[in-house]
Amino acid sequence: QTLRYFQHEITDAGVELRLGRRVTGGELVADGAAYDEIVLATGVVPRIPDVPGVDHPSVVTYADVVLGHVPVGQRVAILGAGGIGFDVAEFLTQAGPSGAVDPDRFYATWGIDTTYAGRGGLCKPVREPAAREVTLLQRKASKLGEGLGRTTGWIHRAELAHRGVTLLPAVTYHGIDDAGLHITVAKQDRVLEVDTIVLCTGQESQRGLYDELVEAGVDPARLHLIGGADLAAELDAKRAIDQGTRLAARL
Repeated sequence: QTLRYFQHEITDAGVELRLGRRVTGGELVADGAAYDEIVLATGVVPRIPDVPGVDHPSVVTYADVVLGHVPVGQRVAILGAGGIGFDVAEFLTQAGPSGAVDPDRFYATWGIDTTYAGRGGLCKPVREPAAREVTLLQRKASKLGEGLGRTTGWIHRAELAHRGVTLLPAVTYHGIDDAGLHITVAKQDRVLEVDTIVLCTGQESQRGLYDELVEAGVDPARLHLIGGADLAAELDAKRAIDQGTRLAARL
């Protein structure tokens, strides 16, 4: 609904949209006379951790996985157990349509009896085998998913438990090679024999276009970074929308 609302607002305000193409600093400089201010909401890119062998063919980013740009094997290790790590784990273990778009599947998974034939409107949950064998790892010793929403975090943890996802905290990464992911956990050296390693190790601001414009001589006072391009840490849509709204009001 949020996306639909803003799509309507853009159309109603007569905003010109140019989509499906990469904008360069040279283009904006050439058209510089047409713009008094330039707002850069260029988002983020996945952060690549400093792990030996991170350029191995088995290593992919969460963005490539979610966008369907790369194939994913049956045995998967996910590095990083924040919100994105949990989402990717759910995405990769989902067998068939998601309960988010199939109400009957949701009710069956969580044991909800919509006919109220059972006591309390409950019935035996129907659990389907996970689509993949997934291990979710993090460097921190704290509980995995500790930073998830207080009212919804338990749902994500329960879902992964039902799908047999292995959770490993306090992991030290030593390297990646053809044998798999080399780690130390609980003072023991291990090699996870996996087909695919997915990086969910945070984001970095994508400021390449900003740097191009500054180098081309555009006054930085005319350039405005918002959203993930301004600050990648703890990025969420609410903060980005708030920044955009306040900037528009100032301009």
